Amino acid sequence: MWQRASLKQRLLALALAAIMLVWLGATAFTYHDAREEFDEVLDAHLAQAASLLVVQASHDLDELETEHAPLLHKYARRVAFQIWDRERQLRLHSANAPQQPLANRERGFSDNVIDGHRWRVFSTRDESGEYLIHVAERTEVRDELARGIAGNLLRPLWFSLPLLALLLWIAVMRGLRPLDKLAREVERREPDNLAALDASSAPREVVPLIERLNRLFTRIDASMQKERRFTSDAAHELRTPVAAIKAQAQVARAATAEAERIRALDNAILGCDRAAHLIEQLLTLARVDTLDRDVAEPCQLRDIAAETIAALAPAALEKGVQLELLAGNEVEVRGNPGLLRVLLRNLLDNAVKHTPPGTSVQVDITHEPGTACLSVSDNGPGIPEQERAKVLERFYRPLGTQGSGSGLGLSIVKRIAEVHDATLQIQPVNEGRGLRVTVAFQR
Repeated sequence: MWQRASLKQRLLALALAAIMLVWLGATAFTYHDAREEFDEVLDAHLAQAASLLVVQASHDLDELETEHAPLLHKYARRVAFQIWDRERQLRLHSANAPQQPLANRERGFSDNVIDGHRWRVFSTRDESGEYLIHVAERTEVRDELARGIAGNLLRPLWFSLPLLALLLWIAVMRGLRPLDKLAREVERREPDNLAALDASSAPREVVPLIERLNRLFTRIDASMQKERRFTSDAAHELRTPVAAIKAQAQVARAATAEAERIRALDNAILGCDRAAHLIEQLLTLARVDTLDRDVAEPCQLRDIAAETIAALAPAALEKGVQLELLAGNEVEVRGNPGLLRVLLRNLLDNAVKHTPPGTSVQVDITHEPGTACLSVSDNGPGIPEQERAKVLERFYRPLGTQGSGSGLGLSIVKRIAEVHDATLQIQPVNEGRGLRVTVAFQR
């Protein structure tokens, strides 16, 4: 129930609880302090009464004809005194005083229980030492008066607490009104409305929440726009190989010659391979977009390069292209080894596709203080300078590009480099010919 309580209820409950605790603590402290002062005052009255009896006993005691003093006050039955002589005879006492001594000591204060009643006693002797005087008070009187003091202290709490709760509720409602307004504004929004919330009239404490919501809306809008573009481009790119496969299947179905049918079926299989490659690239790109940057481990770049080259070498040799790993020392970076293999495989795929037969594609791994570089160089036609930034966009292929491709290879390389906080650089190899793609990792 507490977890489901509203913020208003929590604030009200915590405020009332804090006020009650402070009030009860202050009441307890005040009661304890007042009780001590109260006891001291009553003890002083006992001592003062005893001093009066001392004066009276030394002059008039022999002239008194009664041993019982009259009761003159409503609390008189709870206050008693005794006057004893040297022969331990009770010469004078109040009507409610017991026959036995109120105390066992002759001077000072003491607490005694007589006939089931607790007494606070002050004892002293007169100047001659002939008479022993006890003045006592039932502690019930003190307890009753202390309870009255405590009741007077607590009584305002019981009357003022409901009024205080009402005032606090009104204050909390007014104080949290900006949050209610913000909640209503968000609730009334359409799902596709990701415009920034207005923070101009919001309280200072609410502004950080609105700013973070606006940043969240911005990221969500950018992500949705990216997903829309990605879905549209993917649908457009997939439409071409699917249409080509369908066309080749129709040719094979209508073919009368065996050679024509086989050629059409081969082209359909090639179209299937292209579609499968495109789907694989799309899945790779989607996986990279959702990767957690914090998941990283030590990666040996030369080992990764050797494994990737060994896997792609047979296909490259079929095209008459040789893959080479230039000599050098091992270089370690932190990252995702699987994604680094995908990065290098895409670079090598692009290089092999655009490199003429009889040439080579070189992989070079170098390191400088604080930087590790992985570069792939080919002998292809290169990319014009004005096109180098565009080729990193998804599904973009420069005009006049030879060979098949989806336009995703360098986009995947760029995204994997961003995940690893690496920089990507594209430059020619020799006077505008060839292409070298360099990925620089911060070590």
